[in-house]
Amino acid sequence: MTILLIEDEPLVARILERQVRSLEPTAQLQGPLESVQAALTWFRQLRESGTPEPDLILSDIQLSDGVSFDIYREVNPQCPIIFTTAYDEYAIRAFKLNSIDYLLKPIDQEELEAAFAKFHQWRQGGLSVDFRNQLSHLLADLQPARGQQRAYKRRFTAHYLRQIVPVAEEHVACFCRDELIYLHTSDGRKLVTDYHSLDELEDLADPTHFFRANRQNLVNVEAIAGYQSHHTGKLILSLKKPVSLDVTVSKEKAAQFREWFEGGSF
Repeated sequence: MTILLIEDEPLVARILERQVRSLEPTAQLQGPLESVQAALTWFRQLRESGTPEPDLILSDIQLSDGVSFDIYREVNPQCPIIFTTAYDEYAIRAFKLNSIDYLLKPIDQEELEAAFAKFHQWRQGGLSVDFRNQLSHLLADLQPARGQQRAYKRRFTAHYLRQIVPVAEEHVACFCRDELIYLHTSDGRKLVTDYHSLDELEDLADPTHFFRANRQNLVNVEAIAGYQSHHTGKLILSLKKPVSLDVTVSKEKAAQFREWFEGGSF
């Protein structure tokens, strides 16, 4: 059996690989693939060579250069997909409706085992599911209706003086991942949050206001004083005082950042 991993966070990918190997020690693991483009290239080369598709895909939703749904809209694989994500209720309802498994991060071993049990039941003919057709329905359900606007969070919660306090969107300078997820406020405070990942926050935050600069930082446009171009092609962001953080944007995302920074509502 061949299993393809699509995950852009190396630590998460290593943990997931260990979890999968403990359940499927004889499986051949492919990947991890870290981006939409890498996955599209991988599938293109696979089909050009005539190699069979994987038997199962474990796929994150938010990748370094977009969302994995863009992969499946173009590729439309025939195998089942288990999504590993921290996604909103709208998507979860769609997953349930279309009988496609999803696992919320951090991934629980028992839930992963149950997902594999369902997969094996399907392979043995004990579960009649047309995964390719259901994937098409899922992608259609996740496509926003014409004229419908996505509702994003306008306040976030964090720990402060032994209390859970709300922080309005305009007072959030940056979210940072350093083992835990921290919220840096515009007045210079560093607060611990209960969010599981930056992927989760990126899905919750308004993309016109927040930009995923790198694996560790999700920054608010209101907190950016300006930026400089580095000779490597990276961008170095300067945040408004009193926030003191080193935030860089990769060469690959530099053009996307410039377009966002120029077009954002600030």
